[in-house]
Amino acid sequence: MSPALVIRQATEADLPEILRLYAQPGLDDGETLPLEQARGILAEFANYPSYRLFVACEGSEVVGSYALLVMHNLAHCGTPSAIAEDVVVTQHRRSQGIGSQLMAHAVAEAARAGCYKLALSSNSKRHAAHAFYEGLGFERHGLSFAIQPLAADSGDAA
Repeated sequence: MSPALVIRQATEADLPEILRLYAQPGLDDGETLPLEQARGILAEFANYPSYRLFVACEGSEVVGSYALLVMHNLAHCGTPSAIAEDVVVTQHRRSQGIGSQLMAHAVAEAARAGCYKLALSSNSKRHAAHAFYEGLGFERHGLSFAIQPLAADSGDAA
């Protein structure tokens, strides 16, 4: 019998395992931050009022992770919203319910914070991920637009 899944806030000690998760194909494809740089960024999370990194663990093994940002809003009568980012499950444990538990945790955290919505984005090519999120009750909502700020700042834009 495998140990129960525990989802908790990540610590600095979890970073090597989190970076290993990010290095998987389809996320960062083998490229990750150096550990010292990752430590600095994790420390920056504390400067945000409601930005946390979570890990899913079975025993001492980190098998998944996600980040959650709760944003305070002036619109929507001041009701906050949440964004889930960097959702990842170790490749050999996918399709075993870990991602579902991570997302249920994110929904519960957003509800606890009084959010009117929990949003996430997914690369348009990740059809299996889209089906996964839709199967959890997420709906396609509006359009997502992105720009690479460094490219826009280069002076090439007319």
